[in-house]
Amino acid sequence: MRKEDIINRISIARTRANLSARALSNKIEMNDGYINRLEAKRDFLPSAEVLLRIIAECGLTEEQFFYYDIDEYEQDKEIIDLLKNVSTDKKDAIITLLKCNK
Repeated sequence: MRKEDIINRISIARTRANLSARALSNKIEMNDGYINRLEAKRDFLPSAEVLLRIIAECGLTEEQFFYYDIDEYEQDKEIIDLLKNVSTDKKDAIITLLKCNK
């Protein structure tokens, strides 16, 4: 994931969590303008520790934050969870079905 992608994800996560840049900065115990500068100037990335705090304060898991399509995560996760209890034969049938719909 590129620097710009990480910063965009932070902005998306913050907005979905209904947090202002200042509120999120305070929640992660950084100065008031930290998130605003990150999102506006895009001249640095947070440390791994700070990024994990941002993710948690926005109510996301690391998996959800880094998922290839943050908008599709919930639906894709539901499908994966449902597939855990499906037999191998049924999984093969589902794969065949999905390949026909390409």
